[in-house]
Amino acid sequence: MTESSRRVMVTGASSGIGQQIASLLARDPSVAHLGIHYRENVDGAQETARQIESLGKRVSLFQADFASIADCERLTEEAWNTLRPEVWINNAGADVLTGQAANGSFEEKLEHLMRVDVINTIKVSRDVAQRMQTDAKQNPCDRSMIFIGWDQAPLGMEGEAGQMFGPVKAAVMAFAASLAQEIAPTIRVNTVCPGWIKTAWGETTSEYWDIRATSQSLMRRWGSPEDIARAICFAVDPNNTFLCGQSININGGWNRRFD
Repeated sequence: MTESSRRVMVTGASSGIGQQIASLLARDPSVAHLGIHYRENVDGAQETARQIESLGKRVSLFQADFASIADCERLTEEAWNTLRPEVWINNAGADVLTGQAANGSFEEKLEHLMRVDVINTIKVSRDVAQRMQTDAKQNPCDRSMIFIGWDQAPLGMEGEAGQMFGPVKAAVMAFAASLAQEIAPTIRVNTVCPGWIKTAWGETTSEYWDIRATSQSLMRRWGSPEDIARAICFAVDPNNTFLCGQSININGGWNRRFD
């Protein structure tokens, strides 16, 4: 692969972690063209695009709602017509903790999370994997797919948030591990599992959650979107071709000490 030739798609890249992933990848000399997916935050997507273009990289915007099967099918079709990515980062996910969605019932939130984060993300990923495998027959190179898990999903967390995000993210992690068994070595598949990351919810949450987040990490702080972005950039680096089928916790180290 020549310098500045890779094409990368980042879903959910109009703000937060996704925006940081795209911005950091734009600094990678091997990346030439980035696809930025958004649902409705067009201003955020355009800001992400400006950051990328300021670094001399090409960028394409893609709108799709992951709650819609039709939108998901259109997204992959448009991505291949415009971008033909060698790296696909499944960062998009439903937000049920802030905004109007936070007022829904437990069942409504869980159903929405399952549809967006699990069912339709799996649909998109299977379609992407099939297209990548076809492309690899004509252009062999390092190809990679990333999923977003959760560090507490395997063991669980008390409360409604744990009962929602635990099974949802555990399903994502299980699918990614199974997909890796199917499509490696043609495509490397890895999962990055954030711990307590200060996104929009973390900025406005209560003192209880602030204390809990900082005390449950050995680094005694919240993680940042940049911390997740750095891990993803490491995982998709074409020099890391022995990294596959892994779930990587980015949580500052889980604190098991009693203070």
